[in-house]
Order: sequence, then structure tokens, then C-alpha cells
Amino acid sequence: MRIAFFDSGIGGISVLAEAMKRLPKEDFLYFADTLHVPYGTKSKEEVKSYIQEAAVRIMKENVKALVIACNTATSIAVTDLRSAYDVPIIGMEPAVKPAVEMNRFTGKRVLVFATALTLKQTKYSELISRVDDQSIVDSLPLPELVEYCEKLVFNENVLEDYFTNKLSGFDLSMYGTVVLGCTHYPFYRNVLKTLLPDHIQIVDGSAGTVSRLSHILKDKDQYNSNGQSNVKFLCSSDDLGYIQKMERALERFQSMN
Repeated sequence: MRIAFFDSGIGGISVLAEAMKRLPKEDFLYFADTLHVPYGTKSKEEVKSYIQEAAVRIMKENVKALVIACNTATSIAVTDLRSAYDVPIIGMEPAVKPAVEMNRFTGKRVLVFATALTLKQTKYSELISRVDDQSIVDSLPLPELVEYCEKLVFNENVLEDYFTNKLSGFDLSMYGTVVLGCTHYPFYRNVLKTLLPDHIQIVDGSAGTVSRLSHILKDKDQYNSNGQSNVKFLCSSDDLGYIQKMERALERFQSMN
């Protein structure tokens, strides 16, 4: 049985790569909802229906766990999916809590990059209310970054211009941590490292999500001991070209880390 990962596009590959590193004896399924990418610019109702359609297809693949490798999809649909299916379903949320803890005694602020839809969800506002007791968290939507990632745009000049423009209104000396609150964004971690001041740390939710997955597999005694990190790629449009793009994206991400 495989562990399934789901995202609207290739962003969740950043989480898949973390799982392949941490759980090398497992086999994986990665499903991208290519018919409807990106989610971050659509309505909550639309996205919820797309996710439910995708889950039906994924569950036909005989999976033992499902990771919703998308912060937007998690905030919109994870509760409904857990009610509908018996397999463990692991969601994601922006790594705001660890970022706040890292800066609790530093006097620095936290800047969260995410999609506009994630930032508008009640789940996000509840997260901020729960963990940001010092009111040190600021948020910045970066919807174009998802589109860049989907097109495999990694040109440093293009990206440096983009980030410089988006961050022009921020005094970066005030910040201690940047949170990558969309799974597409870690593809640009190295570019950000060159642009952000050295004192700023960059965090995302992949490690915490995979740790949660690992604990659940252990509790259910479902660790695989003879898998080979084999990945089966699927997408809602059955587009062979996109499957090849996902394979290239995984190779690129692994080469970065």
C-alpha cells in the first residue's frame, strides 16, 4: 500500500520529497489536481468540490494514508475528508507556531508568505489567534509564485525582481523568520536565502507534517520495510506531459536539498 500525497499542482512535491528522505522504505502516490490548479485564486466552494472529486480517485488506489500537501486544501476540506474516509488524513498548516516560538524573546517579527485564499480562511485566523499572543505575525499573499512554480520558472533574475518588488514595503530588519505557507514556495527557498538578510530564518511545514505522518504509521503498525521510495504520479487531467513535469520537479527539488 502506498502513502498518497495530494495538491492542486506540483507544490506538494516539496512535502513528498521530505517524506521520501524520512521514510525511504515506503512507496508513494502523488496526485495533482491539474484540471483546477491553482486553488489559491478560486472560491472556497469551488475548491472544496474539486478536493472531494480528487479524493474519490485517490482512494481507489488502495492507499494507507493521505497527506493533504496543500495549506489551502487543508484549511478548506480536511475535516470533511476525515469524516468521509477511514484512512489517516494528515493536513498542513503554515508553520506559524514554531516561527513565533523562535522569535518570542528576540524582539523580531514573523512574516508569513501564503496564498490569498489560505490567508482568508477562518482556520488561518484561528491559528494566528491561538499562537500569536505577542502580535508579531504579518502576512503577505504571493499568488504569482504558484504560477511561476507550475511553469517551472526558476530564472533567478525574474525571481529576484519579483521578490524585491513584493518585499519593498517591508523593513526586513524587523523580521526574524519567514514562513513559507504554501507548498509551492519551498522551491524558491534558495533564491530567498540570497535575497533576505542573513539573520532571517526560513521555515515551512513539511518536516512537521512528515513527523506527524511517521507517528501515525508507527501507532498503527503500518511501517513498510520493503518499499523502495517508488512514486506513482497521477493527475486529474490524465496529462502525460504534466506527469513528466512532476518527475522533473521532484528531481529539481531533491537536487536543491
